[in-house]
Amino acid sequence: MSGRLINILYFAWLRERVGRAHEERDLPDDVSDVAGLVIWLRAQGRNYESAFAVPRVVRCAVNQVFASPDTLVQPGDEVAFFPPVTGG
Repeated sequence: MSGRLINILYFAWLRERVGRAHEERDLPDDVSDVAGLVIWLRAQGRNYESAFAVPRVVRCAVNQVFASPDTLVQPGDEVAFFPPVTGG
């Protein structure tokens, strides 16, 4: 382990496609932002590829703050992925 652990949470249909609600991952050194994390996750297997097949429809929060693709991901961060939320 490189000491770059983050906690990843999956909600709604992302949880169903990935097959888990959360996981702790030790990231490779070349993953530094949300976009890189999504690319790396997609390469982790069919379930991840399915969950992140259309990245623009997946929302993300880092440490409970909405994040953009260029938001940095640091060791110890909590990264949550969820579908767009609608109100009404």
